Amino acid sequence: MKIIVPMAGIGSRLRPHTLTIPKPLTLLAGKPIVQRLVEDIAKVLNQKIEEIAFVIGPTFPADTEEKLLAIAKDLNAKGVVTIQREALGTAHAIQCAKESLNGPCVVAFADTLFKADFTLNADADGAIWVKQVENPNAYGVIKLKDGIITDFVEKPEKFVSDLAIIGIYYFKKGEILREEIQYLLDNDIKEKGEYQLTNALENMKQKGMKFVPGQVDEWMDCGNKEITVQTNGRVLQFAQQEGQNLVAESVILENSEIIQPCYIGDNVKLINAKIGPNVSLGTNCVVENSTIKNSLIQTNSTIKNAKLEFAMIGNHVEYNGDYSSISIGDYSKLI
Repeated sequence: MKIIVPMAGIGSRLRPHTLTIPKPLTLLAGKPIVQRLVEDIAKVLNQKIEEIAFVIGPTFPADTEEKLLAIAKDLNAKGVVTIQREALGTAHAIQCAKESLNGPCVVAFADTLFKADFTLNADADGAIWVKQVENPNAYGVIKLKDGIITDFVEKPEKFVSDLAIIGIYYFKKGEILREEIQYLLDNDIKEKGEYQLTNALENMKQKGMKFVPGQVDEWMDCGNKEITVQTNGRVLQFAQQEGQNLVAESVILENSEIIQPCYIGDNVKLINAKIGPNVSLGTNCVVENSTIKNSLIQTNSTIKNAKLEFAMIGNHVEYNGDYSSISIGDYSKLI
C-alpha cells in the first residue's frame, strides 16, 4: 500500500503561522499534522505501508524534505518528496507524484484529521471517505445507491446528500487514476480554472468502476486558527480516552497546575501557572504567572503575565500581555 499526500498549498487561512512553517508540519499535541494523518491512515488500513509520497510547494523551507522523510521512516516506509511548481488543482497535485501511482494507494490531502473504524471493501475499485455533516452545501458530497457511490456533487445549492467528502481516497489500482488524470492534463479539461480530482473520479465511474464510502466517526479540520485550536483539543481528548500520558517527565513545575487533557513537551518550565484543559505546549517553553486553556503553543516560546484562551502561538515567541484569544507567528516579541 502507498500513500500520496498532496500538501503544496500555502496555508493562507492559517497565517501568520504558515509564513515560516508549512501548515501540515504544524505541531498538534507534539506531532506534525501530516504525521498524525498518515499514522491514522495506516491504523485504519491495517496493512504494510510501502511508500509515502509527499507533494510540497516550491517555496517550502529547505528542511521540509528531511522532516517528511523522517515521518515516512517512522512508519517503516520509503519516503518520496516531489514539488508542485504551480497551483493547478487537486488532480494536478496528485499527478506530481505519478511515479508512486501504481497498485493499491490512498490519496490524502494534508489539512484534515479523522477517527474511523471500518474495513475497506476488497471487491470495490476504490473508496471515498465521508462524514455526515449538517451543512453539506459547503462541501463536495456523494450520492449513494445500494452502498455504491453514484454521483459526486461539488457544493450543492440544493440538498442532494449530507455525506461530505473529507479529502481521503482509496484506489485499488493507482495506475488507472494516473491515466485518467493525464487525460485531463493532455486535453486541458479544467473546472473553475483548475484540474479537478472529481472529474477524474467521474470518468472512472462512467467506465464502470465502483466506489464505496468509507464513513468516519470524527472529522477534524486544520484550516484557520480557530478550527486548528479546536482540533488540537479533540486530539488531546482522544489521547486521554486512550490512556496516553502526554506530559513529559522533564517538565518543571513551580507552584503550578496542569488540568488534563494536555500535551506538555520536554524541558517546559511552569512557574505560578495554570495550564489546561485542552492545551498543547511545545518543547522548551516557559510559562510564568499565567493561565492558559484551550490553546495551541508551539516550541521555544516564553509567556508571562497572560490569560490565554483559544490562542495559537508559534515558535520562539516572547509574549507578555493582556490579550487572550491571540494568534502570533514565529519569532514575534510582544513584551
